[in-house]
Amino acid sequence: MRHRNGGEQCYYSVPAKFIGAKVRVKLRANELWVFDGRKVVARHPRLTRRYTYHDFLDHYLEILLVKPGAFAGASALAQARAEGGFTKVHEAFWAAAKKKAGDREGTRMLIEVLLLHRQLPGEALVAAMETCLRIGSVSTDLVAIEARKAMEGTDADDAELLADVEAETEDGPAATDGGARVISLHTRRLPPDPRQGLPDMSKYDRLLSPLAGRDSQTQKGHGA
Repeated sequence: MRHRNGGEQCYYSVPAKFIGAKVRVKLRANELWVFDGRKVVARHPRLTRRYTYHDFLDHYLEILLVKPGAFAGASALAQARAEGGFTKVHEAFWAAAKKKAGDREGTRMLIEVLLLHRQLPGEALVAAMETCLRIGSVSTDLVAIEARKAMEGTDADDAELLADVEAETEDGPAATDGGARVISLHTRRLPPDPRQGLPDMSKYDRLLSPLAGRDSQTQKGHGA
């Protein structure tokens, strides 16, 4: 893959926007750093076995957002599970989202939550997903709101009220006794749409291949 960089004949993922770009690699004692100019764009544990690879699921999210059907079989997801980055809470939120919106849209909802990891701490997002699951919501907007509240240490009891407002707006704009429209103040707190300006994705159909039995630490780097 052109968005992996060989260092000592090992393979490391880089963010999708660097597909086809030239980057600089610096080997350290226990890490490999990838630079775009002077900016570090990826840091990986240094691999010691030849032809092994290390992927970060975050590096593939833009691609997977366009092709959510590839998410379940992605080797980057398998590695995230093995390393503990993709938790049981993520699994539960994904299952709930698919149950509510179907496999494709439910997976896209999960990927949008994963994109929030670029803006918000992982611990806060996990706590937010737990809160949303408790009240029966899989809204990515509500996850973002609850994550920020968790960071600020504020009370999360009004999450149910926010979920009720969300349910009302799904059925149509709510109205006051006087007939005035009540407009939800929810605003999307997601990163800008990463699909804009992406490279040609036609070469990434292989991401849909199943990965049963693959070992993320010994497999040669030719999967996402």
